[in-house]
Amino acid sequence: MFGYIIFNKPELKFREYDVYRSYYCGFCEALKNRHGRSGQLTLSYDLTFLIMLLSSLYDTQDEVTESRCVVHPIQKHQVRLNKFSEYASDMNVILAYYKALDDWSDERKVTSVFFAKMLQKSDHKVAEKYPDKTNLIFDMLEKIHNCEKMNITDIDKVSGYFGNIMAEIFCYQEDNWAGNLRQIGFFLGKFIYIMDAYDDIEKDIKEGNYNPLKDKYYDAGTDFDEYCHQILTMMMSECSKAFERLPIVDNVEILRNILYSGVWVRADNIRAQRNTKKGN
Repeated sequence: MFGYIIFNKPELKFREYDVYRSYYCGFCEALKNRHGRSGQLTLSYDLTFLIMLLSSLYDTQDEVTESRCVVHPIQKHQVRLNKFSEYASDMNVILAYYKALDDWSDERKVTSVFFAKMLQKSDHKVAEKYPDKTNLIFDMLEKIHNCEKMNITDIDKVSGYFGNIMAEIFCYQEDNWAGNLRQIGFFLGKFIYIMDAYDDIEKDIKEGNYNPLKDKYYDAGTDFDEYCHQILTMMMSECSKAFERLPIVDNVEILRNILYSGVWVRADNIRAQRNTKKGN
């Protein structure tokens, strides 16, 4: 369900791309340091955005180093770490753990069971540190799972549960910025859930999996791609409104690149591929 909150590389300056990659590499490093190799496997672009957002908002001091890794074995690259890298790594592991359990429950993927077991120790450690957040995440995922069992097709309702998860994750602490951070997280979460359903609609139909967009896909009176595009646009509009209310200066152009351009990269590709199949 992840990998949609990405940057649009052609529209980033070289320096901006290097800064973004340093946060991404720092996120990877934090996952390895706190949760081992299994934690590192949960790495995603989505929470890299959160790290940059919180780091810029709270003007945190970064620890910047240079290192090599498996992905970059020859040339050293910049690694940027701070407390938000650690926080995001903990939240990412929780999401990955419960998603693995959900994949086993829904599709009986054996690999998901093994992955969940690999993450179990880390999940318990994070749950002890963030019990309220962990309980809310578990509760919302249970609600999503119940919607799946009942074949609920109300996309606003189902995506709202995942929106609540991301709202809780984006709210690092209860302060003056909590309301706007929750709004950003809520609508980004809805965007991610709807994008995932939009992306997987044909695969889910073929494999008989749950997808709340099935009715709209089969509705002859609905332009499915346009319908989804309108909903996704509304989600990002509300998300961007909250973002612009925050007093962010550092990395603001990178963050805007992600919110106004990057999030549409996958959507545009999906739509283009679907039109190609249709012969349009």
